[in-house]
Amino acid sequence: MDLREQIAGAKRIVVKLGTSSLVDESSAVSQDKIDRIVDALEARMGRGSDVIVVSSGAIAAGMAPLGLKARPKDLATKQAAAAVGQIHLAQSWGQSFARYERAIGQVLLTQSDAGVRERARNAQRTIDRLRQMGSVPIVNENDTVATTEMRFGDNDRLSAIVATLISADALILLSDVDGLYDRNPADPAARFVDEVRSGKDLEGVAAGDGGRFGTGGMASKVSAARLATRGGVPVLLTSAEKIEEALGDAQVGTVFRTRPESKLSAWKFWALYAADAEGTLYLDEGAVQAVTRGGTSLLAVGITDTEGDFHAGDIVEILGPDGEAIGRGETAYGSAELAGMLGKHTHELPEHQRRSVVHADYLSNYASRL
Repeated sequence: MDLREQIAGAKRIVVKLGTSSLVDESSAVSQDKIDRIVDALEARMGRGSDVIVVSSGAIAAGMAPLGLKARPKDLATKQAAAAVGQIHLAQSWGQSFARYERAIGQVLLTQSDAGVRERARNAQRTIDRLRQMGSVPIVNENDTVATTEMRFGDNDRLSAIVATLISADALILLSDVDGLYDRNPADPAARFVDEVRSGKDLEGVAAGDGGRFGTGGMASKVSAARLATRGGVPVLLTSAEKIEEALGDAQVGTVFRTRPESKLSAWKFWALYAADAEGTLYLDEGAVQAVTRGGTSLLAVGITDTEGDFHAGDIVEILGPDGEAIGRGETAYGSAELAGMLGKHTHELPEHQRRSVVHADYLSNYASRL
């Protein structure tokens, strides 16, 4: 089946909407825009699909009620704007879906919610239950409490993690650009990119940052699309103006193809892209080569140093000799015990320390990504 046909027929889809798709020029929530979006979502649900919405716009929606003329830069004012805007945004979504006698459920997440396995599972169960009950989950980052360390960074990344978390069949990324171009689409020489099969298709592509009201530009959307495909979820990237076509035959925008040979298991995806890392392992070049080939456990002999206070069962970052990110994994030993094992061959260690430091089943590397 053609990828666009696959996306058009996907049963469970995540639809991510950028701030610019939801607000007017004064940054107030546009009920007309939201109504049009909901009409398209309901049409898709009428054909048998389940829809999960990832909605940006809370901070922007809070600006007008608070008399702010520009997007705030300090954390406290951003969080205040989000607290006010989240209510306005939820009211608008609820009012619009009420036209179809459909309830919505608000799901606010932070990076730390996704970073702890049990909390991630709870979020997954809540979203699934809302969906089973015929309600539409409206997911957003909980900007009111999220600090820099707790943030996903933008809702593009959040949508990719949510799509993978709930095993979505497709992710639809909607913004103010109709797809991916190799440069600013305002440039007459800009070339449209119809399909991305691998990282090679992105060579020479320049993507910009967020606009006046948002945080995620084209660069973050491409990054999110690559992230989702690594978790086995195909992606369609286009503009909110083309939402009817995007949710119809999907013959618009840019599609990002998954690569079955590099798809990560749910656990490995979580460990690599969502989990909270409690410490760091530094490897020598030989261990880097072994780990990036895949299917190889990490032994103490290849570890040159550790950083942080971690315990057995924690997720740790794995870095190469020059500090380059290699991957992540679940360590079998705490930092205190591991300190006396570094650089030693297995036969040099006592019996109870001869297990691998990170077993291959619990080790995820970046080498095979898109």
